[in-house]
Amino acid sequence: MKQLHLLSNAHLDPVWQWEWEEGAAAAVSTFRAAADFCDEYEGYVFNHNEALLYRWIEEYEPELFERIRDHVKSGRWHIMGGWYLQPDCNMPSGESFVRQILLGRNYFQEKFGVMPGTAINFDSFGHSRGLVQIMSKAGYDSYIFCRPDDRTAGPAQDFKWIGFDGSEVIAHQALGGYNTLLGQAHKKVENWLAQHQDQEICLMLWGVGNHGGGPSRIDLDEIGRMITDSQDVRIEHSTPERYFAELSKRRDSLPVHEDDINPRFVGCYTSMIRIKQKHRQLENELYTTEKMLSAAALNGLLANPKTELLEGFYDLMLAQFHDILPGSSVQPAEDASLRLLDHGLEIASRLKARAFFALASGQAKAADGEYPILIYNPHPYPVKGAFACEFMLADQNWKEEFSSPVVYRDGVKLPSQPEKEYSNINLDWRKRVVFEAELSPFSMNRFDCRIETLPAKPAVQLVEENGLLHFRSGRLEVAINTATGLLDAYRIDGKDYLLPQAFLPLVVQDNADPWRMDTNRFEPTIGAFSLMSPVAGTALSGITTQDIPSVRVIEDGEVRTVVEALLEYGQSAACITYKLPKQGTEIEVGVRLFWNEKDKMVKLSIPTVLQNAQYMGQTAYGVQKLPQDGTEAVAQKWTMLSSPQSAVTLINDGIYGSDSSSNEMRPTLLRSPGYCSHPIMERPLMLQDRFSPRIDQGERLYSFWLNAGPSEERATAIDREALAHNEKPAILSFFPSGKGRLTGELMVLDDETVQLAAFKQAEDEKGYMIRLFEPTGIKRSTVLRIPAYHIEQQIDLNAFEIKTLRFNPEPGTITEGQLME
Repeated sequence: MKQLHLLSNAHLDPVWQWEWEEGAAAAVSTFRAAADFCDEYEGYVFNHNEALLYRWIEEYEPELFERIRDHVKSGRWHIMGGWYLQPDCNMPSGESFVRQILLGRNYFQEKFGVMPGTAINFDSFGHSRGLVQIMSKAGYDSYIFCRPDDRTAGPAQDFKWIGFDGSEVIAHQALGGYNTLLGQAHKKVENWLAQHQDQEICLMLWGVGNHGGGPSRIDLDEIGRMITDSQDVRIEHSTPERYFAELSKRRDSLPVHEDDINPRFVGCYTSMIRIKQKHRQLENELYTTEKMLSAAALNGLLANPKTELLEGFYDLMLAQFHDILPGSSVQPAEDASLRLLDHGLEIASRLKARAFFALASGQAKAADGEYPILIYNPHPYPVKGAFACEFMLADQNWKEEFSSPVVYRDGVKLPSQPEKEYSNINLDWRKRVVFEAELSPFSMNRFDCRIETLPAKPAVQLVEENGLLHFRSGRLEVAINTATGLLDAYRIDGKDYLLPQAFLPLVVQDNADPWRMDTNRFEPTIGAFSLMSPVAGTALSGITTQDIPSVRVIEDGEVRTVVEALLEYGQSAACITYKLPKQGTEIEVGVRLFWNEKDKMVKLSIPTVLQNAQYMGQTAYGVQKLPQDGTEAVAQKWTMLSSPQSAVTLINDGIYGSDSSSNEMRPTLLRSPGYCSHPIMERPLMLQDRFSPRIDQGERLYSFWLNAGPSEERATAIDREALAHNEKPAILSFFPSGKGRLTGELMVLDDETVQLAAFKQAEDEKGYMIRLFEPTGIKRSTVLRIPAYHIEQQIDLNAFEIKTLRFNPEPGTITEGQLME
């Protein structure tokens, strides 16, 4: 007999057109009503997920929480999904998805003794292919999603979804949405049966949604009559697991999908860019801090503050909610979300400092006249680059001279240079030094700064030649056009990689919809920033003594040359900074954007010389092939254009949207839509009778790191480079006592590619979990060494494999562990 599984739920957005307090109130009232219906209606099952909401019930109405526990035991209330909440399913890192599941699963296991087998994300705007391996290794065999909801996203409504590593889950796209209007659920059932007459097994979602609601008495009465009266279809209140238990009998006949499930609502990759940047920052700081705390605890330098760190992760999990991270909520919710992220960042900052000082305690006292600079590298491999540190001189220097900092390591002078410090006190007192170094793996690195007295700060050496600032060093040549402020040449070993006018900020037509529901691409380009006149550039710079050119060299020394360019468009401006290294080929490009336009967006144009290049980007524990027809795409820490011979890579510090066509990369910086401006039929997107605030007006900051070279070399190196720029080594000028215990390299990976995604105390506090990841799609091996425990163990990884290891310090062993520990 034909079978229809009815999945009663109440989609509850903790934040959207409201702030979280209203979301909590809706959760309490909805859960209370659902518990009443579980009491009254025989055979009825209410399904709900999201540990966050249950935590609210537990805190705000504990009596209701106990009723729910009783209903779960009796089978009338089903814990669905089991994640912390329904996050955005593209922008969080792979490790963040692991924590969404881990924190949710731990909660539901502790409070209800259940472990759901079907993951659900009804309302998330697209889904990363990297989810498949994560879900499979977390114990899920199936997945329900809705969006993209304008078509069948995969090859069919039910299909086998294959991950980057070959893992698979059965996926079901719930067409027709996850909710119903009040009292209209029976009509959805009638229409569903009429439209799916050829399906023997069906799943239909119902319940008043978005602001709570769920089941209603009229819906339950009408559905009850349908269940009783139906002759040829068995209609029953059900759960996701029951549906997939039936569907799995047909597993071998299901079609296969080997891709992500995107795009949908592409404006959400960029809207509310401050939230996205702070989200990335909090991810970086939490995972860096967790590694440092684990290192300090393992060395016996402190007790691991697990509970304190967990509060920061709770902040991160909530910030990843699918109406917070995508930027689709109202302005008060944006303000609250930024406050939430700052709370998490403050927690991470304090714990990171605790770990840093503990790990620094064994360093030797400074010699007379030396300023120690300590850098902790949280990565199990060397990190090479330019490092900047500020410190105070021992005393104010009121003389007309310049105290120039010079950095040494073990008595050997390193390339170093002074640069403008953050402070504007016009006195020879506060110092900022930049130096080139290679950091030892997973350890505290010691440098010592000495002061050389000069008559004045050294003058810049790079000067304009025929309208260009032509920078040359070793393998690298860069030309910056002084008439445009743009990069006209980027050459490595004599080979060009970019076309002229690279890093041009383009202005693209947009509208007031933060989701951008009407399209998958942004077009047309309606303008571009251009170089400011000396008068305008001088005024923007706040200079009052003389007019200066809008392209100028502002720093120059042994480590790098820094060039600044000022551009404008309409009522907006941009300050672009190029940091050109004296060693290596990677250049850093900073953009300080002052934006005051409406219904427009800003992209950076980076045209390359490559031919037949493929556009690719980092996704959750994987690498995704991205469209090259101008469709807006989503990626994480890096994107890459790669031809058979050469590749250009671009690392970012907190953007997610971009597009590519004609061998050009165009990262998206910001948009200026309205807050929660939702297209409905032919109605205006926004009220047209008053001033309405727009998203991302004002000053925004961005950093990019550009590199190029042979395709295989770039593909092998890019993931570690991106991680080092995001999870930055911790640096501080600090005078240690010399009385602590010196620690060495904690952990080392001997290959050039495998990532350490996480190093954390085990949930059961019995040892530590080490999570490795192969990021290139090529099977490989690495040797994991933990010198203090005399461990040297070969670890084999398949293509894109996530491998979790358990390190037990007591016997000094490493064994294969579980993703969910």
